[in-house]
Amino acid sequence: MKFAGRVWRLLVGLKDGLVLVFMLLFFTALFAVLTARPSPAEVRDGALVLALDGLIVEERTEIDPFTALLSQTAPVREFEARELVRALDAAAGDDRIQAVVLDLDSFIGGGQVHLQTVGEALDRVRAADKPVLAFATAFADDGILLASHASEIWLDPLGGAIVTGPGGGQLYFGELLEKLKVNARVYRVGTYKSAVEPYLRDSMSEPARENYAALYGALWEEWQAQVKKARPQADIARVTGDPVAWIEASGGDLAEAALSAGLVDKLGSRQEFEARLVELVGEDEWSSELNAYSQTELGPWLQANEISETGSAIGVITIAGQIVDGDAGPGTAGGKRIADLLDEALEDDLAALVVRVDSPGGSVLASEEIHRAILRHKARDIPIAVSMGNVAASGGYWVATPADRIFAEPETITGSIGIFAVIPTFEGLANEIGVSVDGVRTTPLSGQPDLVGGFTPEVDAILQASVTDGYADFIGRVAAARNLTTDQVDRIGQGRVWDGGTARQIGLVDQYGGLDTAISWAAAQAGLEDGDWHAAYLGSTPSTYDTLLRQWLVGDGESSRADVATLFSRQQEALGGQLVGDLERLLTTRGAQAYCLECPPAPQSDTVGGRKLSGWLAKLVALFAS
Repeated sequence: MKFAGRVWRLLVGLKDGLVLVFMLLFFTALFAVLTARPSPAEVRDGALVLALDGLIVEERTEIDPFTALLSQTAPVREFEARELVRALDAAAGDDRIQAVVLDLDSFIGGGQVHLQTVGEALDRVRAADKPVLAFATAFADDGILLASHASEIWLDPLGGAIVTGPGGGQLYFGELLEKLKVNARVYRVGTYKSAVEPYLRDSMSEPARENYAALYGALWEEWQAQVKKARPQADIARVTGDPVAWIEASGGDLAEAALSAGLVDKLGSRQEFEARLVELVGEDEWSSELNAYSQTELGPWLQANEISETGSAIGVITIAGQIVDGDAGPGTAGGKRIADLLDEALEDDLAALVVRVDSPGGSVLASEEIHRAILRHKARDIPIAVSMGNVAASGGYWVATPADRIFAEPETITGSIGIFAVIPTFEGLANEIGVSVDGVRTTPLSGQPDLVGGFTPEVDAILQASVTDGYADFIGRVAAARNLTTDQVDRIGQGRVWDGGTARQIGLVDQYGGLDTAISWAAAQAGLEDGDWHAAYLGSTPSTYDTLLRQWLVGDGESSRADVATLFSRQQEALGGQLVGDLERLLTTRGAQAYCLECPPAPQSDTVGGRKLSGWLAKLVALFAS
């Protein structure tokens, strides 16, 4: 009985201990929820600091806490382009902000359209006679493009700058799949629909090379033009014409080479950079740190400058990331999720609808689900505008076809009007290892599709007919929307990808302009005067849960600095992400795809390394995981 009593007391003690632990966790979580959002009270006179330690995106990706915690890696921080623009425009007109700081030490990048949009907002800050200062240890293409809009660009003397230009290698698996006896069955329409070439070939086809050369050439010309306009002293020709000679002329010192080519203005450590800011905006009297300057961070500044909600609502729906079936997102365009948001907004009496697209496309069925939901708004006889971001191609163009007017930028990547499907079968591999398939069929389709025994000719014919019919539907929608014949659309279709400038010339785009231009046009079409309307972003309000996770995971700890070697290593990480994506596309179950694999990818949070988690939460998860 004494032993049983001891066991009982032990169990009671464990129970009481667990209750205390869970109560502690509950009140800790409650406190975190109540303090998750930054406070406008944190706004102070001085500099607005944009510490862009991550990616500039159209829409922040939803955080999966279990994946992050079990992998012990925090997701990469993401900054929505329109929030940065809102913060900068507010800073330009607010006397409390005397300067803007671009901390690009851990900047990964963003699409060319986003960078130009944020850059134009920086120009408006400078036009208000407020200096913009940028600092980094190393600058790559995206960082140079953004920093070129600064009035002073600082570079760490141990760092450097490198310009690579768009383009690069594509992985091809044709020979590997042949050696593995895997039959990648491809069904496609379009001479230029090269998304499936990696599974069929070991090199790029000539039509694909022609398309890539034209597209990358246009993007490269736009990049150079933007940098030269913002920073005339930058000698881009010298930097890119013979980069080795350029660097050797400075004795191999990358920082001095960047200074000599006009890519940066000053070489100095972070402490020297901060001392310069103390001169401009004054000391932070509340801090004891060396060269602490008075500053306000992005979060509190956005809280203090919330979007006005006066007047009629112009609905804005965001279609960002790959278009997939189901409820995925934000950051991924789940067809059902977006269609549901649009249907819920039918009750809101919107004056107009703007569809913001930053997507390379994806599932045909999900694209059509979104397309039909947009048409339900169009049936209410309200203006519909489409604003294209970095990419609005394939399925991203499919969802744009209901628009009354399509806006894009010269750097926008669009088109890719085509459809494909890829299904692997393993009859060759099965035969190699001595596995065969035999049986009785009552029709040519009995037992099909057979991934081990292979497809019958009838299955191949049906699948190809389905894809061909889907392509006919696609060009039919484009022809009706753009007032073209199907033959005209077919000639500019065939899976070919276009830059925004060329797309405007051939009739796929109506007008140059960003999201604000599209919203203003929609308001004018609805008969609304300035001040009588506001933009209502559908489904864009982050939950307290999401904000809390970002504080715990993304905001936990310091971001690592990046030198030139780090910038090159990120290319390897991106290549690994490309490899995983290509194999996943081949081996997972998917329907017909209106997807632009040819579009140059913008950096994504899942293709660059995240930061190693630390702290009590990570240790707790690691303990349970082990």
